[in-house]
Amino acid sequence: MNDPSYPDRPEEWAGPRCGFVGVAGEPNVGKSTLVNRLLGEDLAIVSPKPQTTWQVVRGILTGPAGQIIFIDTPGIHHSWDRFSNRMVADARSALFDADLNFWLIDCRDDPVRAAVFFSQLPRRVPAFLLINKVDLIPRKRLLPLIERLRDRYPFQEIIPISALKNENLNRLLELTWASLPEGPILFPPDQLSDQPEREIVKEFIREQVFLLTHQEVPYSTAVMIEEMREGPDRRKVFIRGLIIVERPAQRAIILGKGGAMIKRIGTAARKKIEGLIGVPVFLELQVLVRENWRRKTGALKDLGFIR
Repeated sequence: MNDPSYPDRPEEWAGPRCGFVGVAGEPNVGKSTLVNRLLGEDLAIVSPKPQTTWQVVRGILTGPAGQIIFIDTPGIHHSWDRFSNRMVADARSALFDADLNFWLIDCRDDPVRAAVFFSQLPRRVPAFLLINKVDLIPRKRLLPLIERLRDRYPFQEIIPISALKNENLNRLLELTWASLPEGPILFPPDQLSDQPEREIVKEFIREQVFLLTHQEVPYSTAVMIEEMREGPDRRKVFIRGLIIVERPAQRAIILGKGGAMIKRIGTAARKKIEGLIGVPVFLELQVLVRENWRRKTGALKDLGFIR
C-alpha cells in the first residue's frame, strides 16, 4: 500500500487540519484492526473474539497534512450488566465528542439488522459508513449492499474497505483529511497515543489472555499494573502486573499446568511491550481471584473502568 498516512497538504488548504475521528460499530467488525492499520502501529489490541476492546483508546496520526486522533471504541451492543453498560456509554460519549465518525459494519452481516444500531450516531457529527472485510465476498455483491444501506442513515460517504488487507484505506484517509477542520495539531508529532504507557502495557497483557484462553475466561479477566519502573542504568524496565479473574477455576486456567499458560502469556506480552518502549523488559505476572468483579461498583472503580 502506498503511504496514506502523510499526504501533502493540498494548496487550497490554508493550514494544517486536525480533528477527532470516532471509530464505532458492533463487536468484531474490525475497528481496532482498522485503527492499527491507519496508524501503522499495533496500538489497539485485537483478537478473533468479539468485544476485545473494553475502553476508549486514542491513537494519533501526524503528518504534513496535520493530525488525526482516532478514537477506537468498545463495540456497541445490547448490554446486560453494569460493566457492559459502561462500555456502551463510553463508546457513545466518544462519538458525540468527535469531528467525524466512522461506523463499521461487516460486509457479511444482514444490512437491515446492522442498520438498527445507526441510531447510536449523533446526527450533528458527519459520519462515514465503512463496509469492512470486503475481501471475503464476491465483488458483485457490493453495489447491491451499498444501495440497501444508502437510505438507512445520511452518511457523508459509504466506503468499502478491507482493514486487514489495507484495501481502499488510501481513499478513506484522503476523504478523512478533507473532512476535518483546519487547526493546529494538538499533540507532539512523535506521540502515538494520549494513553499512559501503563495503560497500553495493561492492554497488551490482556490481549494475550484473549488470544491464548477460551470460553468465558477472557471476558472475566482484568489486568492491573502494580509497578513499572526503570532499572538503575535505564536499560531495562521492570513491570509487575496482576491478572484478575472471577473464579478459582479461571485462575487455574490462566496459570496452566506447571505455570505453562502464565509463562506463554507473559512471554508474548513482553515482546509487544519491548516493541513499544524500546528496551528489554522484565515482566512478572500474578493471578488473583476477585469474585464477580464485573458486577461490583467498587471493583470496577478499583480497576479504572468507572470513576
